[in-house]
Amino acid sequence: MNTSIVLQNLSIGYRLRHSAKTVANGICASIRAGELTCLLGPNGVGKSTLLRTLAAFQPKLEGTITFCIDEKEVEVESLSDRQLSKLIGVVLTEKPDVRNTTVREIVSLGRSPYTGFWGRLSKEDELIVDESIRQVGITPLASRLVDTLSDGERQKVMVAKALAQQTPIIFLDEPTAFLDFPSKVEMMQLLRRLARSMQKTVFMSTHDLELALQVADTVWLMASSALHIGSPQQLAENDTLTRFVEREGIVFDRQSLSVRVTG
Repeated sequence: MNTSIVLQNLSIGYRLRHSAKTVANGICASIRAGELTCLLGPNGVGKSTLLRTLAAFQPKLEGTITFCIDEKEVEVESLSDRQLSKLIGVVLTEKPDVRNTTVREIVSLGRSPYTGFWGRLSKEDELIVDESIRQVGITPLASRLVDTLSDGERQKVMVAKALAQQTPIIFLDEPTAFLDFPSKVEMMQLLRRLARSMQKTVFMSTHDLELALQVADTVWLMASSALHIGSPQQLAENDTLTRFVEREGIVFDRQSLSVRVTG
């Protein structure tokens, strides 16, 4: 399944009793399958609100969110919760607060859209769980309790759960937030590999600017006045990244896509 997402004049925010608080409006953009797309921007600009809206966790204010699935177009409002659970996998920032539960049991939860009321796994479900665990490189951890894992290992478990869900779209909210630098790099490389090898639509928010610029295929830079979209190189060449990064004592290098602190 080859799925992309098209946003037309999308407005996001919160509906109040007699009014609405708009966080961002007039968003027109596409998220392509087979790419890792990273959402950057300052705190409070609306990155999490955008992710929650795309994932149908909260309603949009205006505009359309269209899934283009194998050349068929479907608007998100027309889909039931069950249909959405077969289209969208979500990995959140929060650490999973579970006890006495193994890695394999957590990953198996990704099959819940397919297993029915009793949640029993078929042999095919079991194979999908095993393959999802293998894809993210945590097979040796399958029988470990989740609460004994490192932060990086837990995040891989949640990505494996999303893979087991077999959705063409995966949204991730700050998946590298609690990781050390080598684990951040490993997680970003994993997501890019999965997007490319499995033709998934992978869209993630992050504050790891330099790492996103090194790994992402496409960057969305969300500012208070506009949404800038392009490859890291394009956003560097048109000075969008320079305007976003540079302050007194902070310099952005357009050639190396890196940040240097001066003084």
